Amino acid sequence: MHLPHRSRLLAAALAAVVSLATTVLVGGSAADAAPAQPSPLTTPWTSQALTGTPLPDYPRPQMTRPDWQNLNGEWQLRQSTTNDAPVFGQTLPERVNVPFPVESALSGIKRAANDNRFYLFYRRTFTVPAAWSGRRVQLHFGAVDWQATVWVNGVQVGSHTGGYDRFEFDITPQLNGGTNEIIVRAYDPSDTGGLNIARGKQVRNPGGIMYTPSSGIWQTVWMEPTPTSSIFSADLYPNLANNTLRVRVFTRGDVTGHSVLAEAMDGTTVVGTATGGFTEFSVPVPNAHRWSPDDPFLYNLRLTLRNSGGTAVDQTMHYFGMREIGKAVVNGRLVLTLNGQFLFQNGVLDQGFWPDGLYTAPTDAALAGDLQKIKDLGFNMVRKHIKVEPQRWFYHADRLGLLVWQDMPSMGEAPGTAAQHAQWETEVGQIVDEHRSSPALVTYVAFNEGWGEWSLSETTRVVNNIKAQDPTRLVNAHSGYNCCNSKGDPGNGDIMDWHWYVGPNSIAPSATRTAVLGEYGGLGMRTPGHEYSPNGQFGGYEMHTSSQVMTDRFVGLINQASGLMWTRGLSALVYTQPFDVEGEINGLWTYDRQVLKFDAARMRAANQQLIAASQRLNSAPPPAGKGITGPGGKCADVASDDVGGNNAAVQLWDCQISAYDQHWTWNGQTLRTMGRCLDIANAGTANGSLVQLFDCNGSGAQNWVAQANGSLRNPTSGRCLDSPSGGTANGTRLQIYDCNGSGAQMFRLAGGSPGATIINGPGGQCIDVAADDTGGNGAVVQLWGCQPYAVDQHWTWDGQALRTLNRCMDATGNGTANGTLIQLWDCNGGGAQQWVPQPDGSFKNPQSGRCLDSPSGSTSNGARLQLWDCNSSPAQMFWKN
Repeated sequence: MHLPHRSRLLAAALAAVVSLATTVLVGGSAADAAPAQPSPLTTPWTSQALTGTPLPDYPRPQMTRPDWQNLNGEWQLRQSTTNDAPVFGQTLPERVNVPFPVESALSGIKRAANDNRFYLFYRRTFTVPAAWSGRRVQLHFGAVDWQATVWVNGVQVGSHTGGYDRFEFDITPQLNGGTNEIIVRAYDPSDTGGLNIARGKQVRNPGGIMYTPSSGIWQTVWMEPTPTSSIFSADLYPNLANNTLRVRVFTRGDVTGHSVLAEAMDGTTVVGTATGGFTEFSVPVPNAHRWSPDDPFLYNLRLTLRNSGGTAVDQTMHYFGMREIGKAVVNGRLVLTLNGQFLFQNGVLDQGFWPDGLYTAPTDAALAGDLQKIKDLGFNMVRKHIKVEPQRWFYHADRLGLLVWQDMPSMGEAPGTAAQHAQWETEVGQIVDEHRSSPALVTYVAFNEGWGEWSLSETTRVVNNIKAQDPTRLVNAHSGYNCCNSKGDPGNGDIMDWHWYVGPNSIAPSATRTAVLGEYGGLGMRTPGHEYSPNGQFGGYEMHTSSQVMTDRFVGLINQASGLMWTRGLSALVYTQPFDVEGEINGLWTYDRQVLKFDAARMRAANQQLIAASQRLNSAPPPAGKGITGPGGKCADVASDDVGGNNAAVQLWDCQISAYDQHWTWNGQTLRTMGRCLDIANAGTANGSLVQLFDCNGSGAQNWVAQANGSLRNPTSGRCLDSPSGGTANGTRLQIYDCNGSGAQMFRLAGGSPGATIINGPGGQCIDVAADDTGGNGAVVQLWGCQPYAVDQHWTWDGQALRTLNRCMDATGNGTANGTLIQLWDCNGGGAQQWVPQPDGSFKNPQSGRCLDSPSGSTSNGARLQLWDCNSSPAQMFWKN
């Protein structure tokens, strides 16, 4: 018998509906489901979950066989506070819908989270199809939280500890020719009972960022027949350097003299074959079609176990993707790569909870639907947070093209014992073994914010062990080591990972480790009628009241992340979070998956632009120039996203620092981007003449002069750059029109006119606008750490006013007294908006006779600026770089 490298009682005789193989596998049905209990929220799939056999889909997509039987459905249940001996041949008092956890509404039980009946006894009967005669019968469990013991016809067939990985037992010796009985005893103490176990965010008193437990069976239970000598599992590793697939096959039974024929297939066409034994061998994949988020191409693999005479005794179907994850120096910094190229990993922190099924999605369509929603919003990565999903979830990520970071489910905060640590490490190894052939899975995350971490030196050892177990993937040693209960930076692994709310922020990469922001964002908004816990204890890290403001804020955060990518080498970003969860209302979608809180098109465009900018860095440096902000805070943009040929439309669009076609340079006459000039189509001079990009030719149609009022005038026509009717929608095509000083004609480079710059103040801090680049009327003007990528820190001075974000620095309420606070406001030419640089480095407001000042000389982030008697102190030293 050749079993996998780690001791795991796992089913590797795995099967699933592999769409590549176009094989439809149909299992036998289980008993009808019991009625569900009412749920605080229902998803679009709640009503479908129990219409027949729950989750009838083949549960093992990475390895398929044609015959199987689904055992989901109504089981009998008894709950107990004590570890009783099982009673055989007797009906149990309750009915539960397997595989939904007993705390969920879909289970039909919906017990309280703090129920102290930690022992769950499940019972059902089954018959074995007559066609399976002469073969071994394997009983599979997708996952049982946390400890399971299984009896068949009164005989204990095995036990398993660990709530996040699959296991199986050969039950052939215990079967009879008729009706058979299964008893499962599940023990789940969650965060009580004196045990420190891998439980993730499950707690018996949920609230804040901790949630309801999912006790007992929570993934599919099923059976399959196998030959006496059979394939148990296969590890698949692509090798792009020589266009091969590395294969290692594990078996059960006596395989003396046996061999394995491996056939790589494009659809049903064989493209490469090899024969090997039970050590690693390679299968050629000529001209390999590479897997990526943009092109998630999957090959099929057919494995045939043959005896010494060459006769096939077992056959399984698998799939694989030809891709390689790594690190490389790009733009002078170490970054994450996919297939040898920098690809910014822009993801979400997905916790995998459901209001109706808790840990268990109501249907397979729901499971896939979550990933599709994330993909549709322009993200290319999912960080699966402190939970491990069923194999079908990984299959959907593989076929949709979403990169996966897999967190290891954490233990609790208590220190734990050596035995508990060892058990946790065993479970980690089993998780790695189970999912190591998924092409989407690119990174393992060992620890998060210190949860369950017992010592820094042990963290280093654990990380090294994970890397040794699977050296083909990256290891993120500790996500958020700058936060919370972390023991600190372990110094090893492939990634340095900060958490920063609302963010973004980033450490710089080292020579051996890339830099990522493992959590940021958390923007929240109430959605009455779609809240699981309307009086919950935790909303979000920053609350808003409208979709437009939420979207504006998100686009601003992505802009800042783009700057961090260029200036500090940030490689990845993980937004908290795609869906509300219980008391948390900081999801992109509501917990019931019914309401999207953001503008989907704008979010998708911002996400995709950031990813595209990272890909351009593989062949070109970051662009020169600055953004031109126009009406509504939108930027001058070239249609067709960075292609910008002759006659390309120049339009307004959300400002995106990562967009090459939004970076303009001005030489006193022409405005240039992407090697061409801002041009009036057909050299027009009439009102309404459209503006485009065209080869620079020195003509009058390409001359632009910055005016004191903030407009850009074309001298040849005598007219100004203009947004028709003051439009601010994405895609508004720009034109020339009679100069009128209106908001429709306010265009400024990098937040102001050509030459905008950062203004340093006390302590080297910069003049900044609160609310990060959204800057409406009344926005606070303050000191903050200088950020070259922050649009709201770029100011222009026209001899009177200081401008950014299309508004002016203003003394609140037209005030003149000491202590009058400074804000941003629509430019109006008033005395409250006049600022004159003084020889000593201060800015004086002539109307009040007082100077711009930091109270008491404060240099803290967020210090609000004011007016004060001019005194030449450091508190009043502001100068233009």
